[in-house]
Amino acid sequence: MFCPTYRIWPVLLLGGFVVTGVRHVSGIEIYTPTEMEAVNGTDVKLKCTFSSTETVSLKSVTVSWIFRPINSGSDESVFYYQETTYPPQQGRFKGHVVWSGDIMRRDVSITLQEVSPTFNGTYICQVRNPPDVHGSNGEIVLRVVNKVSLSEISILAAAVGSACGVILILLCIFMAVKFYRRKHMDNDIELHPQEHKGKDKSVW
Repeated sequence: MFCPTYRIWPVLLLGGFVVTGVRHVSGIEIYTPTEMEAVNGTDVKLKCTFSSTETVSLKSVTVSWIFRPINSGSDESVFYYQETTYPPQQGRFKGHVVWSGDIMRRDVSITLQEVSPTFNGTYICQVRNPPDVHGSNGEIVLRVVNKVSLSEISILAAAVGSACGVILILLCIFMAVKFYRRKHMDNDIELHPQEHKGKDKSVW
């Protein structure tokens, strides 16, 4: 039986919406800073948090931290979590990584201890909470330096702080001078009461 084209299109469009709805998959969201600096020989916390549309539990979440060197070398496992922590047993990170996260608070951070220049590179944070397993990874570029560089915000904050300090010092000096003058005047009145008494008399 022939069916007019104008009657078919609404059915196809509706079917398209239904198929799209069926194929929709929730995605896990991961949040990390873009770049970080750490002084050579110190500890640094690599912050990584996530959000998931599925129920989060200690048994459902798996976490993988992966290191990608600057020289485009092969990726290296830094840390793994699945019900318990699995720090690296070999390689550059052995004895240098500790768990700093809290799964129930959606925090999967780790801390690198006594960092060295060999730790320069990109750290990739991967989180899975089945069936919520899709989504982008978090990436942090870490630079290990001999001295932390001051950002523009830090410089501005230091300048504002210095200006406030100078104003506070000047205010203290002003108050001290004012107090000293009043004290001096009170002492002068006590030593020469008759002179000040005569000055206070009104002239008729």
